[in-house]
Amino acid sequence: MQTINQIYIDGAFVTPHGTETIDIFNPTTGTPLVRATLADAEDTRRAIHAAKRALPAFSRTTVSERVAMLNRLHNEVLARGEELRDATIREYGAPVSRATWISQFAAQSFRDAAATLEAYDFSRVAGSSTVLMEPVGVAALITPWNSTTGSICSKLAMAIAAGCTSVIKPSEFSPIQNRIVTEAIHAARLPAGVVNILTGRGDIVGTELSTHPDIAKISFTGSTAVGKIIQRAATDTIKRVHLALGGKSPSIILDDADLAKAVPLALNAAFMNNGQACIAGTRLLVPAHRLEEVITIVKETVALMKVGDPAEPATVIGPLANRSQYERIQQYIRLGLAEGATLITGGEGHPAGLDAGYFVKPTVFVNVRNDMRIAREEIFGPVLSILAYGSEEEAIDMANDTVFGLHAYVMSSDPARAKAVATRLQAGRVMINTLQHDPLAPFGGYKQSGVGREYGVLGLESYLEAKTLLGV
Repeated sequence: MQTINQIYIDGAFVTPHGTETIDIFNPTTGTPLVRATLADAEDTRRAIHAAKRALPAFSRTTVSERVAMLNRLHNEVLARGEELRDATIREYGAPVSRATWISQFAAQSFRDAAATLEAYDFSRVAGSSTVLMEPVGVAALITPWNSTTGSICSKLAMAIAAGCTSVIKPSEFSPIQNRIVTEAIHAARLPAGVVNILTGRGDIVGTELSTHPDIAKISFTGSTAVGKIIQRAATDTIKRVHLALGGKSPSIILDDADLAKAVPLALNAAFMNNGQACIAGTRLLVPAHRLEEVITIVKETVALMKVGDPAEPATVIGPLANRSQYERIQQYIRLGLAEGATLITGGEGHPAGLDAGYFVKPTVFVNVRNDMRIAREEIFGPVLSILAYGSEEEAIDMANDTVFGLHAYVMSSDPARAKAVATRLQAGRVMINTLQHDPLAPFGGYKQSGVGREYGVLGLESYLEAKTLLGV
């Protein structure tokens, strides 16, 4: 069992003041994997002080200096790609294809931020005035367990590009991944205090970051429930708060779609990252007159999806991250049955032969109404609800009938028609006949799926403040 008992403050690995430990279990086997010592409020204050002390000099660095730092960060994270991939598989249970993508995305985040930075004009004219875009200050970056490496790197990349120093609170459920990323950051030789990393609990480290007067901005990715807590906590000090929260994303298959292509695409959207994705398309809206065709293809496609060891290349769905997640999904499957939905594949319990870890059966319900809890709440596992609609207008109304608005998917053989539908969906991103990611385009949600945007120019500007100079 591995032991991790250091945090990163002011450019050095240090022993935390905190003494609480957490044990993480391998989700594939259920056996102990790592024990980590967690930071506490005093550690957090030390990290904030280090970031505040480093801010004046770092905020005055040139674009070329920050681009050089971003390139070094890219190189160091990229050099640890295989190590990060393997840690993501062992600690989180991501299939190897997903784990590989995440490690590559994490490294590329720094290159993308560098490209955005080089093209950005920090000074512009507005009326007769000059507007300067300046770093907001010390940023708190709070990242989730379902995308540890990618979230740390993408948030940090934009903070560095803007000239902000930061205190990062990664999930305490990802200590191995946190350690590897921290080692890469340390090897990139940034000035002391520019980046500080504390593995700790949200109700301790997160609370201190959310209330401390020297934190100017919070960037949080996680559940809507926790996002609301952070936003309330940040009110007294009027922090800039960016929230990337949960979703209940609709996938709309229009009546002209090629079902042989559209249904597998929709299933991949629902079950990506073992279903543990805020952008997962967990509501599948299909034309009522084609429902039986869809059901047939769903059954055939899910039957071919390998559930098993995430290290095996053929695996599509690995285990859930921990026992709590496993129990959560079982409860939602039981709830779906109790609400009157019809189970067409999957169900309660472990898949055959996979009793040791936190594996669940990929589960699909039909005869789901939009007022059922399984159609309204973020389940965060491989559970899909199929809803039938009568008209395109009804499909759009159903898709928008949710408190969330993070993501949506539209499948059609007519791109122009699909685009017309996409423009009417209340979602921060809509994917049309694809699951591709664009790291230079804004990412964020409508309604209770978040506030603000990440990536590209809008992501950079979320770490900047506008100062207007008049009379010059």
